[in-house]
Amino acid sequence: MHVIEGKAGVHQKLDERERKRLQHELKLYMEKYFKTKLGKGVDHTRVTIWEDLMIIRGQGFLTEPEKYIASSAAGQEVVSSARMHVAKQHSADNTPYFERLLQAQVLHEAFLVDAKKDFWLHVMVFDRVLTE
Repeated sequence: MHVIEGKAGVHQKLDERERKRLQHELKLYMEKYFKTKLGKGVDHTRVTIWEDLMIIRGQGFLTEPEKYIASSAAGQEVVSSARMHVAKQHSADNTPYFERLLQAQVLHEAFLVDAKKDFWLHVMVFDRVLTE
């Protein structure tokens, strides 16, 4: 880890080893969060921390009834809309934790939910570079 001093004080940049460890820790955290909140975990979760970004993506998060509903175009819209609410609630619940963990503030975030592909994505832009 490399220590830098900025406007907000001393912050540490993640080296490659620490970045990979933290990505794995956050992957497990996210899987547990969704299992606890929704009763079903995500089949595949990946967390990437790079420069000033953190990207969380998941594949295989829909329940069997949601998959059935999403088999039509109108159903895809309904399921995507409902899951977008879940994604935004995840952000409200977890952004304070991410900010404390990374000692950085989220400036911007974006979401993508694609019920047809059973895929979701959450991108956060932080107020400082997180990696070396």
